[in-house]
Amino acid sequence: MDDDVVFAAAAAERRALAEQLAGLAPEQWAAPSLCAGWDVRVVTAHLVAALSPALLELLGAVVRAGGRLHHANDALARRTARQPTGDLVTALRQRADTRASPPVTGPRAPLTDVLVHAGDIRLPLGLAHDPAERGVRAALDFVTTGRPVGFVLRGRLTGLRLVAEDLDASWGTGPVVAGRGIDLLMAACGRSAVIDRLHGEAAGVLADRLAP
Repeated sequence: MDDDVVFAAAAAERRALAEQLAGLAPEQWAAPSLCAGWDVRVVTAHLVAALSPALLELLGAVVRAGGRLHHANDALARRTARQPTGDLVTALRQRADTRASPPVTGPRAPLTDVLVHAGDIRLPLGLAHDPAERGVRAALDFVTTGRPVGFVLRGRLTGLRLVAEDLDASWGTGPVVAGRGIDLLMAACGRSAVIDRLHGEAAGVLADRLAP
Protein backbone atom coordinates (compact mmCIF):
# COMPACT_ATOMS: atom_id res chain seq x y z
CA MET A 1 0.00 0.00 0.00
CA ASP A 2 1.27 3.46 -0.93
CA ASP A 3 2.63 5.48 2.02
CA ASP A 4 0.25 8.37 1.28
CA VAL A 5 -2.68 5.99 1.72
CA VAL A 6 -1.22 4.69 4.99
CA PHE A 7 -0.77 8.25 6.33
CA ALA A 8 -4.34 9.14 5.32
CA ALA A 9 -5.72 6.02 6.99
CA ALA A 10 -3.89 6.82 10.24
CA ALA A 11 -5.14 10.43 10.18
CA ALA A 12 -8.73 9.31 9.69
CA GLU A 13 -8.52 6.88 12.62
CA ARG A 14 -7.08 9.56 14.90
CA ARG A 15 -9.89 11.96 14.04
CA ALA A 16 -12.56 9.32 14.55
CA LEU A 17 -11.13 8.40 17.94
CA ALA A 18 -10.86 12.07 18.96
CA GLU A 19 -14.56 12.55 18.21
CA GLN A 20 -15.47 9.65 20.50
CA LEU A 21 -13.10 10.78 23.24
CA ALA A 22 -14.66 14.23 23.25
CA GLY A 23 -17.92 12.70 24.43
CA LEU A 24 -16.57 10.54 27.25
CA ALA A 25 -17.61 11.06 30.86
CA PRO A 26 -14.91 11.53 33.55
CA GLU A 27 -15.35 7.98 34.82
CA GLN A 28 -14.80 6.64 31.29
CA TRP A 29 -11.51 8.50 31.03
CA ALA A 30 -10.42 6.77 34.23
CA ALA A 31 -11.55 3.30 33.12
CA PRO A 32 -8.92 0.59 32.61
CA SER A 33 -8.00 -0.06 28.99
CA LEU A 34 -6.88 -3.30 27.39
CA CYS A 35 -3.31 -1.98 27.48
CA ALA A 36 -1.99 -3.37 30.75
CA GLY A 37 -1.46 -0.71 33.41
CA TRP A 38 -2.90 2.15 31.37
CA ASP A 39 -6.33 3.71 31.70
CA VAL A 40 -8.14 5.47 28.84
CA ARG A 41 -6.48 8.79 29.68
CA VAL A 42 -2.94 7.38 29.54
CA VAL A 43 -3.58 5.49 26.29
CA THR A 44 -4.85 8.72 24.75
CA ALA A 45 -1.84 10.59 26.10
CA HIS A 46 0.46 8.00 24.53
CA LEU A 47 -1.13 8.56 21.12
CA VAL A 48 -0.71 12.32 21.56
CA ALA A 49 2.87 12.08 22.78
CA ALA A 50 3.83 9.75 19.93
CA LEU A 51 2.91 12.52 17.48
CA SER A 52 4.76 15.25 19.34
CA PRO A 53 7.28 17.28 17.35
CA ALA A 54 9.41 17.53 20.49
CA LEU A 55 11.98 14.82 19.72
CA LEU A 56 14.19 16.08 22.54
CA GLU A 57 11.42 15.29 25.03
CA LEU A 58 11.42 11.66 23.96
CA LEU A 59 15.21 11.46 23.96
CA GLY A 60 15.24 12.94 27.46
CA ALA A 61 12.73 10.34 28.62
CA VAL A 62 14.88 7.56 27.16
CA VAL A 63 17.95 8.89 28.97
CA ARG A 64 16.05 9.15 32.28
CA ALA A 65 14.84 5.57 31.81
CA GLY A 66 18.39 4.31 31.39
CA GLY A 67 17.95 3.63 27.69
CA ARG A 68 14.87 1.44 28.19
CA LEU A 69 12.48 2.56 25.48
CA HIS A 70 9.43 0.85 27.00
CA HIS A 71 9.94 2.58 30.34
CA ALA A 72 10.55 5.90 28.59
CA ASN A 73 7.37 5.50 26.59
CA ASP A 74 5.40 4.76 29.77
CA ALA A 75 6.86 7.75 31.61
CA LEU A 76 6.19 10.11 28.71
CA ALA A 77 2.60 8.91 28.35
CA ARG A 78 1.91 9.35 32.06
CA ARG A 79 3.43 12.83 32.07
CA THR A 80 1.37 13.84 29.03
CA ALA A 81 -1.74 12.40 30.74
CA ARG A 82 -1.55 15.19 33.35
CA GLN A 83 -3.06 17.52 30.76
CA PRO A 84 -6.81 18.21 30.85
CA THR A 85 -8.84 15.79 28.77
CA GLY A 86 -9.98 18.60 26.49
CA ASP A 87 -6.37 19.45 25.69
CA LEU A 88 -5.61 15.80 24.88
CA VAL A 89 -8.54 15.60 22.49
CA THR A 90 -7.54 18.88 20.83
CA ALA A 91 -3.94 17.74 20.45
CA LEU A 92 -4.99 14.42 18.91
CA ARG A 93 -7.13 16.30 16.38
CA GLN A 94 -4.46 18.86 15.59
CA ARG A 95 -1.75 16.22 15.13
CA ALA A 96 -3.92 13.77 13.19
CA ASP A 97 -2.20 14.51 9.89
CA THR A 98 1.31 13.97 11.26
CA ARG A 99 3.18 11.83 8.74
CA ALA A 100 5.03 9.75 11.31
CA SER A 101 7.46 7.18 9.91
CA PRO A 102 9.75 5.74 12.59
CA PRO A 103 13.05 4.17 11.56
CA VAL A 104 12.96 0.39 11.01
CA THR A 105 9.16 0.09 11.28
CA GLY A 106 8.05 2.83 8.86
CA PRO A 107 4.63 4.51 8.51
CA ARG A 108 2.56 1.40 9.07
CA ALA A 109 3.70 1.28 12.71
CA PRO A 110 1.90 4.49 13.75
CA LEU A 111 -1.17 3.31 11.84
CA THR A 112 -1.08 0.00 13.72
CA ASP A 113 -0.55 1.90 16.97
CA VAL A 114 -3.72 3.96 16.63
CA LEU A 115 -5.79 0.99 15.42
CA VAL A 116 -4.78 -1.19 18.36
CA HIS A 117 -4.93 1.52 21.01
CA ALA A 118 -8.32 2.70 19.77
CA GLY A 119 -9.49 -0.86 20.45
CA ASP A 120 -7.81 -0.74 23.85
CA ILE A 121 -10.03 2.23 24.64
CA ARG A 122 -13.28 1.28 22.92
CA LEU A 123 -13.73 -2.36 23.81
CA PRO A 124 -13.67 -2.02 27.62
CA LEU A 125 -16.11 0.90 27.29
CA GLY A 126 -18.50 -1.18 25.20
CA LEU A 127 -17.97 0.97 22.11
CA ALA A 128 -17.86 -0.46 18.60
CA HIS A 129 -14.41 -0.86 17.11
CA ASP A 130 -14.94 -0.89 13.35
CA PRO A 131 -12.02 0.88 11.66
CA ALA A 132 -11.81 1.24 7.90
CA GLU A 133 -10.77 -1.89 6.02
CA ARG A 134 -7.84 -0.33 4.15
CA GLY A 135 -6.10 0.59 7.38
CA VAL A 136 -6.67 -2.81 8.96
CA ARG A 137 -5.32 -4.54 5.86
CA ALA A 138 -2.16 -2.40 5.89
CA ALA A 139 -1.64 -3.06 9.60
CA LEU A 140 -2.04 -6.82 9.15
CA ASP A 141 0.49 -6.69 6.34
CA PHE A 142 2.84 -4.93 8.75
CA VAL A 143 2.48 -7.30 11.71
CA THR A 144 2.79 -10.43 9.57
CA THR A 145 5.36 -9.51 6.92
CA GLY A 146 7.02 -6.31 8.12
CA ARG A 147 9.27 -5.65 11.09
CA PRO A 148 6.70 -5.16 13.86
CA VAL A 149 9.17 -4.30 16.61
CA GLY A 150 7.27 -3.60 19.82
CA PHE A 151 3.99 -4.94 18.45
CA VAL A 152 4.30 -8.72 18.01
CA LEU A 153 6.47 -10.96 20.14
CA ARG A 154 8.77 -13.30 18.24
CA GLY A 155 7.06 -16.63 17.54
CA ARG A 156 3.53 -15.50 18.38
CA LEU A 157 2.26 -15.97 14.81
CA THR A 158 4.69 -18.67 13.70
CA GLY A 159 3.01 -21.52 11.83
CA LEU A 160 -0.42 -19.87 11.81
CA ARG A 161 -2.58 -18.67 8.95
CA LEU A 162 -4.61 -15.57 9.80
CA VAL A 163 -7.82 -15.38 7.76
CA ALA A 164 -9.64 -12.05 7.80
CA GLU A 165 -13.10 -13.05 6.70
CA ASP A 166 -14.34 -9.48 6.28
CA LEU A 167 -11.33 -8.55 4.12
CA ASP A 168 -11.29 -11.73 2.03
CA ALA A 169 -7.55 -11.97 2.74
CA SER A 170 -5.13 -14.15 4.65
CA TRP A 171 -1.56 -14.05 5.92
CA GLY A 172 0.85 -16.86 6.76
CA THR A 173 0.61 -20.62 6.31
CA GLY A 174 -0.54 -23.39 8.60
CA PRO A 175 -3.60 -24.05 10.78
CA VAL A 176 -6.20 -21.30 10.58
CA VAL A 177 -7.19 -18.54 12.99
CA ALA A 178 -10.15 -16.70 11.48
CA GLY A 179 -12.33 -13.72 12.25
CA ARG A 180 -12.61 -10.02 11.55
CA GLY A 181 -9.41 -8.35 10.47
CA ILE A 182 -9.36 -5.90 13.36
CA ASP A 183 -9.79 -8.71 15.90
CA LEU A 184 -6.94 -10.64 14.30
CA LEU A 185 -4.80 -7.51 14.51
CA MET A 186 -5.64 -6.95 18.17
CA ALA A 187 -4.84 -10.58 19.00
CA ALA A 188 -1.60 -10.48 17.02
CA CYS A 189 -0.60 -7.49 19.14
CA GLY A 190 -1.25 -9.35 22.37
CA ARG A 191 -4.85 -8.50 23.27
CA SER A 192 -6.30 -11.72 24.65
CA ALA A 193 -9.66 -10.01 25.25
CA VAL A 194 -10.61 -10.56 21.60
CA ILE A 195 -9.75 -14.26 21.45
CA ASP A 196 -13.39 -15.26 21.95
CA ARG A 197 -14.21 -13.42 18.74
CA LEU A 198 -11.90 -15.66 16.73
CA HIS A 199 -12.34 -19.24 15.56
CA GLY A 200 -10.59 -21.89 13.52
CA GLU A 201 -8.47 -24.93 14.28
CA ALA A 202 -5.58 -22.84 15.63
CA ALA A 203 -7.56 -20.30 17.65
CA GLY A 204 -6.67 -22.24 20.80
CA VAL A 205 -3.00 -22.22 19.86
CA LEU A 206 -3.00 -18.45 19.60
CA ALA A 207 -4.95 -18.19 22.86
CA ASP A 208 -2.27 -20.25 24.61
CA ARG A 209 0.44 -18.00 23.19
CA LEU A 210 -1.34 -14.95 24.59
CA ALA A 211 -1.79 -16.45 28.07
CA PRO A 212 0.22 -14.74 30.84
